[in-house]
Amino acid sequence: MEMTPACLAGMIDHTLLSPGATSADIGALCAEAAENRFHTVCVNPSRVALASSLLRGTGVLVCSVVGFPLGACRSKPVETSLAVSDGAGEIDMVLDIGALRDGDASAAEADVARVVGAASGMPVKVIIETCLLTDPEKLAACSVCEAGGASFVKTSTGFSSGGATVGDVRLIRRAVGNRLRVKASGGIADLDAALAMIGAGADRLGLSRSVRIMGEMRLRAAGGVVQPPAEGSGSDSCSAETALEGSDRHPREKE
Repeated sequence: MEMTPACLAGMIDHTLLSPGATSADIGALCAEAAENRFHTVCVNPSRVALASSLLRGTGVLVCSVVGFPLGACRSKPVETSLAVSDGAGEIDMVLDIGALRDGDASAAEADVARVVGAASGMPVKVIIETCLLTDPEKLAACSVCEAGGASFVKTSTGFSSGGATVGDVRLIRRAVGNRLRVKASGGIADLDAALAMIGAGADRLGLSRSVRIMGEMRLRAAGGVVQPPAEGSGSDSCSAETALEGSDRHPREKE
């Protein structure tokens, strides 16, 4: 499968979740996203309204984290409703990891389902924080995400003891098949790492080094065909959802 710069850009959630990020930082993030045609910017809930206003008309969505970074709270549905009201087009929630590890799948599933219900049809990605889970717990988390109505399983917050690995992305993809999508995030530092995640089955990438990686991609594409490692377990990364050059992905522009 050939990977083009436009295709890669359409798979990227351009991310800034630092608690110290200023309005100027969010402005720079949004300008970079619009210039590169990234799929979304991923920001903290308090920055959703600003990002949405800055990105109106660009086709770039705003993704809000919810229950971030620990997931051990009961406010996620309220956070979700507020984020959607402020203009979020996607939600990245953190799973109730403790409930999952207790073996209380029903509580973890209900946590997901409440956020999905509050998201008003917007895609919900569930961060399962793979670095804290055993492989059987990762599989259980995938089942919880599917049963709760999520659209994606996401590997990591980037704020815990580890980030995305090729092995975890491959495991999640095999668990969910094509029923759910997969987002790899946390510690993806260069183009080779990004392509490895795509080859393992990632449909979306959470990146803070997005601009640098796109620079690498353009240089490499200028020299010939770029292909992710051929592991063959993922969905077509240049699907209608990701190859959105010239389209309008901003839900508020259609109201």
